[in-house]
Amino acid sequence: MKTNIIVLLIVLTPITMLSQKKSELKKSKVDYNSFLEITEEVMEYRQNRLIPLDQFLDFAKDNGTILLDTRSEAAYKRKHLKGSIHLNFSDFTEEKLAKLIPDKKTRILIYCNNNIDGDAFNFPTKSIPLALNIPTFINLYGYGYKNIYELSSLVPIRDERLKFTGTEVE
Repeated sequence: MKTNIIVLLIVLTPITMLSQKKSELKKSKVDYNSFLEITEEVMEYRQNRLIPLDQFLDFAKDNGTILLDTRSEAAYKRKHLKGSIHLNFSDFTEEKLAKLIPDKKTRILIYCNNNIDGDAFNFPTKSIPLALNIPTFINLYGYGYKNIYELSSLVPIRDERLKFTGTEVE
């Protein structure tokens, strides 16, 4: 009996230590409630930042304005609005944004697949409530970039006002 207890202690001790280590882990750096709060804050702010194509194109002509494409690198390389710069949305960090856009007061124009109609290969439509513009806007705002404008128009791919560049451009 004494031997069984000793063996049991030897077996259970590492398991107990493992469970203690697991309980000592810190809480993740994910806060859904804070996300909801910033989303609420952005919702009203964003309403005055949705602009039609003509205004979007006029803003894009200004020096110091950045046209930001946050789609995948592959999609960007294939076809993007001429003059845009790229940072994949999943790569957003304070450091990468600061390197790309050092001044948080810079005017930033954003667009996504759901703004371009008629080129399903290069601009495949995303689920409307999950369009990339929305999380892009929220994240830029959350990182302190408040001078954001979002294209509100659905523009046909053949609209001559749009100028594209990339490997898929004729």
